[in-house]
Amino acid sequence: MFGLTALELARIQFGFTISFHIIFPAITIGLASYLAVLEGLWLWKRDTVYRDLYHFWSKIFAVNFAMGVVSGLVMAYQFGTNWSYFSAFAGSVTGPLLAYEVLTAFFLEAGFLGVMLFGWNRVGPGLHFFSTIMVAVGTLISATWILASNSWMQTPQGFEIVNGVVIPVNWFEIIFNPSFPYRLAHMTVAAYLATALFVGASGAWHLLRGNDSRHTRTMMSMAMWMVLVSAPVQILIGDLHGLNTLKHQPAKIAALEGHWENKPGEAVPLTLFGWPDMEKEETLYAIKVPNLGSLILTHSWNGQFPGLKEYAKEDRPNSTVVFWSFRIMVGLGMLMLLLGAWGLWLRWRQQLYEKRLFLRFATLMGPAGVIAILAGWYTTEIGRQPWIVYGVMRTKDAVSNHSVLAMSTTLIVFVVVYFIVFGIGTSYMLKLVGKGPEVDEHDPGDDDMSGRPARPLSAAHEQIDMFAQTHADRKG
Repeated sequence: MFGLTALELARIQFGFTISFHIIFPAITIGLASYLAVLEGLWLWKRDTVYRDLYHFWSKIFAVNFAMGVVSGLVMAYQFGTNWSYFSAFAGSVTGPLLAYEVLTAFFLEAGFLGVMLFGWNRVGPGLHFFSTIMVAVGTLISATWILASNSWMQTPQGFEIVNGVVIPVNWFEIIFNPSFPYRLAHMTVAAYLATALFVGASGAWHLLRGNDSRHTRTMMSMAMWMVLVSAPVQILIGDLHGLNTLKHQPAKIAALEGHWENKPGEAVPLTLFGWPDMEKEETLYAIKVPNLGSLILTHSWNGQFPGLKEYAKEDRPNSTVVFWSFRIMVGLGMLMLLLGAWGLWLRWRQQLYEKRLFLRFATLMGPAGVIAILAGWYTTEIGRQPWIVYGVMRTKDAVSNHSVLAMSTTLIVFVVVYFIVFGIGTSYMLKLVGKGPEVDEHDPGDDDMSGRPARPLSAAHEQIDMFAQTHADRKG
């Protein structure tokens, strides 16, 4: 298939399926916490806006959660079908970590998800709020175990190799490996940012269409506050993560910076743009800022870090790919920072909901968080190559013995099925967003989640009036 080997097709297939999967859990993490905040504000202030927004976004959360579960099942099977040698080699570490996710996060979410989605009028307000919090906590626990497993593959420790198989010797070191805290924080904040941009884009889109309700303004306001706070925090975490990566995976840093070699006594410039050529071993058409690479990555004016030429060719990541995926992620991060700062300025001038140029920008930034997550994932995973367990097992030694025909056929099937199934699911979710929240202006005291109907009581009066009119007509 297009001259690709079975190994390359297996990598493309895994990359394709996980690219779909990573989107849904990220939005699930953010929406679950957002729902917990909305319900908490409703219980505190008794403002119907928060309750209506909760009902609106819980529907979108349910669709997104379902797609995340379905896409996640495929990932689990691929470890055994396409990467059987990896499973045999490192399954004693990755297997239990994934099992812990099921035993903690999945069971927690399964126990409270039904109450959260269907128990609004069937349980008390305290229990329902507790259920929402537990679902949110479950998503964070799930991310913790997944990131622990993936981080161990990036910076492995706490194991021994006995008879060609990984044997765990220290689970604390395995879970809390050197890159784990940074990757967990980076991914969690990325999920919150992606969700805030999604919610903000929804609010901006409705405002542009003339739906200037309290519900729309509340969505927009909360989203912009979240972007304002989380964007600079994410940049700080990214800097710390980069320093950690430089310490433990210096070849990855050299690849994403397009840095080939050091010159004696010279600082490393920051290459803003260019085209790293793996054959020529240079970055073509490079636009550089002197000393800035040293300042960012070594926090010194003249510091140096290893270039790609210090590694054997077979040990180098593909700089052409990760160089640009990294810049897409960083570029979008700068736009998020701009969005948050612009929103703060307009809020101060009381123009947050009226400035149409800003609203268009916020709408266009809706998918930016998801794109940045994908770009970041490509950077970290392709930058790890040629290792599947960094410095321990090469990717070519981990793949199953499948033919090119088998891998090509299954890849085509995955592409067709995924675009149909998740295309329909995503389309339905966006239609829900397009409809907007249902405005319910009845007295908040009439709805206290104590078992009374969620419909406004005014509906009952309408039915009584209709019955009275019909009776009068018959009598007349």
